[in-house]
Amino acid sequence: MKRFLPILLLTGFTSPAMADLTHKLSSSVQLSVSAGATQVERIGTTYSVSGSGVDTTYTPTGGSAVTDGIGSLTISSGIGAVPTLEATQKTAGSAFSFSQSFTQGDAISQSAPSTGAVSNFSNQTSTGSGTAGDLAGTITTAGAVTVTAGGAGTVATGQFVNELTIQ
Repeated sequence: MKRFLPILLLTGFTSPAMADLTHKLSSSVQLSVSAGATQVERIGTTYSVSGSGVDTTYTPTGGSAVTDGIGSLTISSGIGAVPTLEATQKTAGSAFSFSQSFTQGDAISQSAPSTGAVSNFSNQTSTGSGTAGDLAGTITTAGAVTVTAGGAGTVATGQFVNELTIQ
């Protein structure tokens, strides 16, 4: 009997397991149809001239020649026109450099761009609107989730969450 006493004492001092148990089930369906969008970026006109060891001559429209001038950028409706510039080596046999660059900008549009249409802008991204088509989602009382794909530009997401918490 003395041999069983420690075992009896240990079983008598143990407490029963106590735990809070939480079980949650949830289902959800999310359906979305994208809107059409157009994003444009209009670039501007730029003109630059650099050089050394050269003589330049610029003649404005309807004016007299300007010596050692670089001209000016003429802009009409947002479109630039590069000036006519004549460059000659200042001293024969001497070193010289001359550089002229021109970037034609986009014309100013008189109307907003239409979705899916190409306009007069240099950088354009256009996305057509989605079509719901057969887009659908259902949840049964048993928690079964069913989603049906729609047309282009649609998203259907079904989700079932089973959460078990033991504390």
